[in-house]
Amino acid sequence: METNDPVKPVSRREAKALVNDELKAELSKGGYASESGFSIKRTFTALRYPNYRLWFWGQMVSMLGTWMQITAQGFLIYDITRSPAYLGYVGFASGIPTWVFMLYGGVIADRFSRRKVLVITQSVMMILAGALALLTFTSLVQPWHIILLAFLLGTANAFDAPSRISFVNELVDKPDLTNAIALNSTMFNTATATGPAVAGIVYAAAGPAWCFTVNAVSFVGVLLALNRMKLKEPKISAGGKSAFAEIKDGLKYIAKNPVIRVLMLMVASMSLFGLSFSTLLPAWSVNILGGNSATNGFLQSARGAGALASALFIASLGRFDYKGKLLTTGSISFPLVMLIFSFVRLIPVSLIIIFALGCALILAMNIANSLVQTLVPDGLRGRVMGIYTLTFFGLLPIGSLLMGILAEHFGEAEAILMCSIVTLITALLIYFFAPAIRKLK
Repeated sequence: METNDPVKPVSRREAKALVNDELKAELSKGGYASESGFSIKRTFTALRYPNYRLWFWGQMVSMLGTWMQITAQGFLIYDITRSPAYLGYVGFASGIPTWVFMLYGGVIADRFSRRKVLVITQSVMMILAGALALLTFTSLVQPWHIILLAFLLGTANAFDAPSRISFVNELVDKPDLTNAIALNSTMFNTATATGPAVAGIVYAAAGPAWCFTVNAVSFVGVLLALNRMKLKEPKISAGGKSAFAEIKDGLKYIAKNPVIRVLMLMVASMSLFGLSFSTLLPAWSVNILGGNSATNGFLQSARGAGALASALFIASLGRFDYKGKLLTTGSISFPLVMLIFSFVRLIPVSLIIIFALGCALILAMNIANSLVQTLVPDGLRGRVMGIYTLTFFGLLPIGSLLMGILAEHFGEAEAILMCSIVTLITALLIYFFAPAIRKLK
């Protein structure tokens, strides 16, 4: 409430208490009853909805192919160039469109049918995967081809991600939204756990072109699922404002909500300095562990298996009331495990450590996603999630570029060590200066 009274100076302690009170008040708007305790019966609640069931299995197939391409593409460009910097270039090229188009993708998610948007974007991704497969089969593929196609794929993803993340709200009732989001992570990380391992084996046995071909075909699954869904007519924004004005509304909403501001900061730190460590895994597999493409695939899969285990754990908790504690645990343990990983030189131990890394990562990211989605009003959901995905996907390529450059000049281990320390410092600052975050329910 605004007032014309003179502004009184407040102490640092009083200011911190005020922020924490705002955080608690904002969280209370969620209005969800809690269901404490682990229960296997609650794990797959969202699959009772036919539309979500179609989405889940269609996306599962598509994500499997996507991770096969990501893994094979990274190892292919490293195999051609033998330069870790090129791994950063690919990540950076795929992320440039995020900065240019992601916020407009959020506006489109609020203005148009999200199902129609997804049909278009998923079809474009299928064509791009087919083009990379053709170039590789014909032995014409060059590093600039891979970088250009990564840029085009990033453009499609910039319009796809806000609609895809918001679309789940049309598939389940709101009380089951948190479970559906957790199952989305389960689906994503099942593909993360299996796709890279399969890609590593296929790459070694038949070559990267077949990995890209499988990805192109996998999009058929999600397109069929979208076509078969029986959905209510979506609520479309009436319009009247420019895209810029609507983006501004989303930014204003975030600026006025302390919970989401802090969550965005946490996601930004983990994306920029934390998650980008995966960019170096192809080089790490060869230079640090003395392995090959199969080693790269197993490392990627171990990370995905850890993330899958964590996502299943979260889904099984139901409407629990200690999200802040788990969020804090994940945000601090992730950089700590990442720091340990930078010192490991044995493949079996590396697989165990990177499994734990995947657990910690999804523990933080999944709960942050759930809290944002449950607090945001339906009319702003597409735009706010567009900003959220911009924070995540937009900073990831910058982190990838940074990680590649650091590895080129100082070495892979030193690059991961430096970034883990920065991520840990950020998590600890949030822990000490925003204590209400760990009290979120």
